[in-house]
Amino acid sequence: MEPDYFFSFVQFIFPIFFIFVFGMIVFTFARAIKQWSYNNKQPVLSVSVKVISKRTQVSHHTDNQNGHAQRSSSTFYFTTFEVESGDRIELEINGQDYGLIAEGDFGKLTFQGTRFHKFERNRQFE
Repeated sequence: MEPDYFFSFVQFIFPIFFIFVFGMIVFTFARAIKQWSYNNKQPVLSVSVKVISKRTQVSHHTDNQNGHAQRSSSTFYFTTFEVESGDRIELEINGQDYGLIAEGDFGKLTFQGTRFHKFERNRQFE
């Protein structure tokens, strides 16, 4: 009788696949905690800026449950700010703030590390 190579292959691959998926989850969670900790250690800064650009990133998800496809999407909003020295900072912001900010606006940006706090519009650099 020949050994069943398919089942031997599955018995070998399944644990590796499980460890890989579990490792990716742990890595993603650890990276998020590291970013959160980094931001908490940074000072809260308020600087004069000009809004250079805005962009969105849409992520689509499909989930099959009981034979029914559930589709959803998530939208992430980003704005690029330029400080007086010419350096640029791109921060993820919420949808409400994204809608209130326009390219070309001048104002005061308050942020902490990579965490956006608020943007207060002015007419020009101070």
